[in-house]
Amino acid sequence: MAELMKKNTISAIIIVKNEEKMLPSCLKTLLWVDEILVIDTGSTDKTIKIAKKHGARVVEYTNGKSFSDWRNCGLKEAKGNWVFYIDADERISEKLKNEISIIVSKNGEHGVFAIPRSNIIFKKEFRHGGWWPDYVKRFYKKTALQGWVGDLHEEPIINEPFIHLKNHLIHDKHETVFEMVEKTNIWSAIEGRLMYDANHPQMNILRFITAMWREFWKRMIVERAFLDGKEGIVMAIYQVFSRYCSYAKLWELQISNNKQK
Repeated sequence: MAELMKKNTISAIIIVKNEEKMLPSCLKTLLWVDEILVIDTGSTDKTIKIAKKHGARVVEYTNGKSFSDWRNCGLKEAKGNWVFYIDADERISEKLKNEISIIVSKNGEHGVFAIPRSNIIFKKEFRHGGWWPDYVKRFYKKTALQGWVGDLHEEPIINEPFIHLKNHLIHDKHETVFEMVEKTNIWSAIEGRLMYDANHPQMNILRFITAMWREFWKRMIVERAFLDGKEGIVMAIYQVFSRYCSYAKLWELQISNNKQK
């Protein structure tokens, strides 16, 4: 490990669970990095076998409770002195690869970078509705990243501002509406719990209506989701539904705990 840390090396970190369908394409775009590190959070399919087949080092970590825990595990395990976090449904474009390689070769003082992400939803590249440029905080010099915090929307602990890269990461969501609803059901429960723990005001009809309207106004009017065609409109409406689910689960917690008092 010490030998690897002396060089300008990159560890690509992928957090996975049952990603046998999406992982192979992701791994193929990472063959140029010095280390591919897969943090498996409890896969029961062929994910681990596929990762090892592509030369990845797999760390099985099932004790973590959030993405912050899993990202911190990846940071601790990574052997490179640069780390790049990537999801199984994301791919690194050739131009982004070249841009990153130049940064690492120069090994300057700055070590915190955000990357624009191109989102492909319903087999269409989205450019409106808040989906572009969709900067994600993924590329760091290891010494510049102290760790991650947050249960749902994890944030890095850093001491310097982000530099925005020019070339994009490709995010092929490749999900059906059925799969999206399944994920929303999980994440909205977490978000509802976080709002409840933060003592969010009691939900009522007016708060439901204003919350839904704000999301609709933001997606459809301010960010002009309709310019992405019918796919953009469907996705904007879905975001309103997703927001509703979070507030509905908050409301459910509130009435449940009020009855117990």
